[in-house]
Amino acid sequence: MDHVRFVPSPEQFAYTFGGAAPVMRITPPTVLTLWTEDAYGGRITSTSDVATRALDTLDLNPQTGPFWIDGAEPGDTLAIHLVDLTPARTWGASTLIPFFGGLTSVPVSPTLQDPLPERTYIYEYDSAAETLAFSAQGSDFELALPANPMLGTVGVAPGRREVRTSLVPDVFGGNMDTPEMAAGATCFLRVNVPGALFSLGDGHYRQGEGESCGTAVEGAMHVTVIVDLIKGGGPAWPRLETDTHLACIGSGRPLEEAWRAGQVEMITWLGELHGLDRIDAYQLLTQISLAPIANVVDTNYSSVTKIDKRLLPTVAVYDGIHAELRSAAASFGTITY
Repeated sequence: MDHVRFVPSPEQFAYTFGGAAPVMRITPPTVLTLWTEDAYGGRITSTSDVATRALDTLDLNPQTGPFWIDGAEPGDTLAIHLVDLTPARTWGASTLIPFFGGLTSVPVSPTLQDPLPERTYIYEYDSAAETLAFSAQGSDFELALPANPMLGTVGVAPGRREVRTSLVPDVFGGNMDTPEMAAGATCFLRVNVPGALFSLGDGHYRQGEGESCGTAVEGAMHVTVIVDLIKGGGPAWPRLETDTHLACIGSGRPLEEAWRAGQVEMITWLGELHGLDRIDAYQLLTQISLAPIANVVDTNYSSVTKIDKRLLPTVAVYDGIHAELRSAAASFGTITY
């Protein structure tokens, strides 16, 4: 299996899914060891940096990629196994941004509410303890939180020559912002264009479900993934497999539409795996599904439909590729960056 290391220069970042030229071609299966910049483009470095002064709204959420996947054709399935996610800085940042977030007036749902005050929080990262230091600004309250590194954005180019900003989640993946996208997970995406044009980024050192204020603990990330290709079988919406769960991620607005998309995708997957018709799968899903919210702040919201694999008969999902990639990842030993 080839092992490619790639650190993008500033001009190599992509800010869209679709419409960007590939930074390189790879032949699956390939191990990619990458570096990703934070969603702010590295412009927020202290509590005195606030979004309205530091950020360019046309230049957010830089993506590492896209990578042309040899042999990938529309309708195929791209399998991305997240081997390792390691914070690349000793701190991460989270901001309150005017008219952005789940609990404020936003442009698509305007009110007469004044914007919330801008604040920037810097979380010091303790790599030995793997914790993040939260410090309140209105009091002397402090707390050490365990890190849960994840990628906010994993995606491929959409079809029909469509170009979408890297701030958007949709059927092609993109900015889904789910804590499920952590090391040990395998993400399955439908290939929409020749070469797939796969990108990732938006590292989070920690995020709760929903990403309530609109920003996680954003930070640059060292990333190692294995990219493989399955001919055919492309899912309508992104799917995930971990050692313990199956999950589908739907995106849309309002949140109910995102939830419905993930639910319908899981019904389809249950039918593929266990030969259930849609009504039987619907009834089963009703009794066993979990529905964590991924985000309620992006251009589209994202909702996860999740099932504990222990509740289902054992089957080889996508011919067991998750277990194969997990085994391959275990053979790497300690990954150095």
